[in-house]
Amino acid sequence: MEKKKRKKRKKVNSTFGKAGKIEQEGACLATILIGNFPTDCPFSISSLVGRRRSETFLLAFYLHLRFHFIATAFTSFGAGFTTVNFETYELKMVLISVVRDYINKMLQDISGMKVFILDSQTVSVVSVAYSQSELLQKEVFLVELVDTISMSRESMYHLKAVCFLRPTSENIQLLRRQLANSRFGEYHLFFSNILKETQIHILADSDEQDVVQQVVEFYGDFMAIDPYHFTLNMASNHIYMIPAVVDPPSLQHFCDRVVDGLAALFLALKQRPVIRYQRTSDVAKRIAQETSKLMYQQESGLFDFRRTEVSPLLLVIDRRDDPLTPLLNQWTYQAMVHELLGIQDNKVDLKSIGKSSKDHQEVVLSSEQDSFYKANMYNNFGEIGMNIKKLVDDFQQIAKSNQNIQTIEDMAKFVDNYPEYRKMHGNVSKHVTLVTELSKIVEERKLMFVSQTEQELACNGGQMAAFEAVTSLLNNESTSDIDRMRLVMLYALRYEKESPVQLMQLFNKLASCSAKYKKGLIQFLLKQAGVDKRTGDLYGNRDLLNIARNMARGLKGVENVYTQHQPLVVQTMESIIKGRLRDVDYPFVGNHFQQGSRPQEVIIFIVGGTTYEESRSVALQNSTTSGIRFILGGSVVLNSRRFLKDLEEAQRKSRSSATVI
Repeated sequence: MEKKKRKKRKKVNSTFGKAGKIEQEGACLATILIGNFPTDCPFSISSLVGRRRSETFLLAFYLHLRFHFIATAFTSFGAGFTTVNFETYELKMVLISVVRDYINKMLQDISGMKVFILDSQTVSVVSVAYSQSELLQKEVFLVELVDTISMSRESMYHLKAVCFLRPTSENIQLLRRQLANSRFGEYHLFFSNILKETQIHILADSDEQDVVQQVVEFYGDFMAIDPYHFTLNMASNHIYMIPAVVDPPSLQHFCDRVVDGLAALFLALKQRPVIRYQRTSDVAKRIAQETSKLMYQQESGLFDFRRTEVSPLLLVIDRRDDPLTPLLNQWTYQAMVHELLGIQDNKVDLKSIGKSSKDHQEVVLSSEQDSFYKANMYNNFGEIGMNIKKLVDDFQQIAKSNQNIQTIEDMAKFVDNYPEYRKMHGNVSKHVTLVTELSKIVEERKLMFVSQTEQELACNGGQMAAFEAVTSLLNNESTSDIDRMRLVMLYALRYEKESPVQLMQLFNKLASCSAKYKKGLIQFLLKQAGVDKRTGDLYGNRDLLNIARNMARGLKGVENVYTQHQPLVVQTMESIIKGRLRDVDYPFVGNHFQQGSRPQEVIIFIVGGTTYEESRSVALQNSTTSGIRFILGGSVVLNSRRFLKDLEEAQRKSRSSATVI
């Protein structure tokens, strides 16, 4: 044991060169805090705790703790030292609870008035998990972005700065400038991912005024938008469609961000997975290999958690294996709102709706904060209409009872219940506004007719009938340009090999009747995600089992013609549950294979983005008793507009390059 301690102490010394007395103090105190008082430590505990902080002392202290896998460092003079106790999260814990607990730990132990400093990514992490009222309860009176607050010179020493930032070089430089001219009385630095040693050096050099109280790694580098669904909100999502030779730096940046997000997720869950990837996708293979390298080589100690009987599985797949799902109209509440109105960080922007009140120009849709939404987010549009009516009726009954105030006791009861009454009023109004707007769009775009043809293209055969239905809708003046584009794309994906002549006729028809038609975009889609590029059985016509299942469903009929489509991820989950996910199609990375029985915990990450239809499928699967918990993640959350935008941008960038795809 003594030999091991000396070896680690030697590692700290070699990091900074020749160790002095102050550095030894920092290493000794770190060793004491993890429960091992060094027998050769020449310093008393009281002298160590009371030691005035210096840069060398801080660095030795921080790195010594990192070697023991405790992510905490700086404390101020005279305040003493404390470590952060991370709770062990099993994958069965919902993602939102993990992120909320991190935020609670940041805010609850710091007393007094606080300013919460975030960056463009962590502001989304916080906003989807925590409400403004909850922040106020934690004495957060100001929320600022790190790039804007660094430009201000106003001093507010009465506030304590709680910074939650991604450990990027840009954020470190912004913090460096902030610490050099500190505006707040204290700084508590929390980072959403692994800090580099060089970044610790920079922060220590900058803290000349001794204002930094602590530096902690809280692994919340992902947006937990639903209990089993997370996203990375990547702006340049189209990069995954572009070959590496076209723009190597952008692709590397894209892959690095995905690897960072996956690393943070598994650090938060205290798990190290075995990793598999889609064989036909170069970008999925690259991300899987780089993630494995980080977890098993570069930061192997950090991921060395308690062994489980069966390791969790991380499966990295490509959006282009199922281009069908993001092109379809949706008819369940959450997915429909995102498709027709758009959801960003669990918020819906209604400013463009002329009749929306000031209170409803932006509304929040959170399953954690809205019981009606939680109960109905996966219901179809018809069920939503009936449940909205019931919600309105219940509210009217409460409103009538509040009008009958005759005594002091009635008045007191009304005052006590008023906050809940006000909240219910806002909730009813919000959902009525949303459903009204959805109904209006459905009627204007004749989506009942369009969607029926979409579902037939996705789920049933019959090439001639499909050609006639699509042609009829292209000729219909009420069909919008985006719906025309999607219909032809859906036809092309299904029948690219069977009817090239009819497909060319549809291309010409689309070009003549749609002013926004982008020449060559559908051909680009087929090059990216055509039948020759796909691994999975997208239409259920390759595998005999899938063919039999589709025939049985056709004989039985479907409950709802508008929701009969099932995303490819459903097949993938079924294959994992039955142990039939083929190694040849989804190989393992390295020699880390799934030992023993099937995994109990599976994270499916879709490079290129997820959809809310897929999120619903995962949630419904988790409600069964399969014994496996699934979590879905992706680079963004797609609707058809975002998918087409990414496709257009990838096509534009590919054309501008000298490389011919």
